[in-house]
Amino acid sequence: MPVHTIHESRTFRLEILDKAGKADQDLLPELSDAEFIKLYESMILMRKFDEKALNLQRQGRIGTYGSLRGQEAAQAGLALVLDEQDWVVPSFREHGVMMSIGIPPHLIYAYWKGDERGNRIPDGIRCLPPAVPVGSQLIHATGLGLALRLKQEHAIAVGFAGDGATSEGDFHEALNSAGVFRSQTIFFIQNNGWAISVPFNRQTAAASIAQKAHAYGIPGIQVDGNDVLAVYAASKQAKDHVLAGKGPYLIEALTYRMGDHTTADDQSRYRSKDEVKYWEERDPILRMREFLIAKKIWSEN
Repeated sequence: MPVHTIHESRTFRLEILDKAGKADQDLLPELSDAEFIKLYESMILMRKFDEKALNLQRQGRIGTYGSLRGQEAAQAGLALVLDEQDWVVPSFREHGVMMSIGIPPHLIYAYWKGDERGNRIPDGIRCLPPAVPVGSQLIHATGLGLALRLKQEHAIAVGFAGDGATSEGDFHEALNSAGVFRSQTIFFIQNNGWAISVPFNRQTAAASIAQKAHAYGIPGIQVDGNDVLAVYAASKQAKDHVLAGKGPYLIEALTYRMGDHTTADDQSRYRSKDEVKYWEERDPILRMREFLIAKKIWSEN
């Protein structure tokens, strides 16, 4: 009986900045100095927002909060490619992206306080309220992307999730439907290594999340999620692909949450100090700062 190959695929990982902020010049995206600075400033704003949120929670002024510390590059890099006609479909850790598209920080704080006015997205901004159920928002992103295609709108929907969401049925249903109906959707998975206290290697036998996209006829790429330039480059490539009518795209941003899963968690019970230290040395903000200093477009003065 003859044997025929019915499918072959390769999954790539993109890195541009190393942990010291040195760039691979051949892969450097074509951005202006102002855009490089904007990426850095966006990450700083996200970190400061996060620090204030943690202080507010400790003071009892907001409720349980999910920190984004360590994931600023993943969110800032993706946000730079978004236009006002694009849809953002966040989970509960996309505060940075939400601010980047124009949602005032006080509304995000209100959401975490339990004030329903925090769910009121300002007019003109295409963003759904944060989804706390794990993975459900990816199906919404597929539906929005399909609507954009049927209405022939030159726009995309971006569905955000963590690695834990890819263990849910919603992830597979969303990708399967998006692939079949060529939804104008980017699935942006921030793989921060932990689904609360469950490490990635206990969630799946696969080497990456990105490779799972191929099973649904969707391109998938893994990027260094602590490298804001790599995230931007992959996001632009993905958006160009979708807007060219070629169907959906999946990006796996390999990153790390530096703090607890939420303020109701204690990460020291399941993560070693050495592991946390390893990732602190790969802080996305420090890497970008060193890159800007080397380009002589940023200084401490």
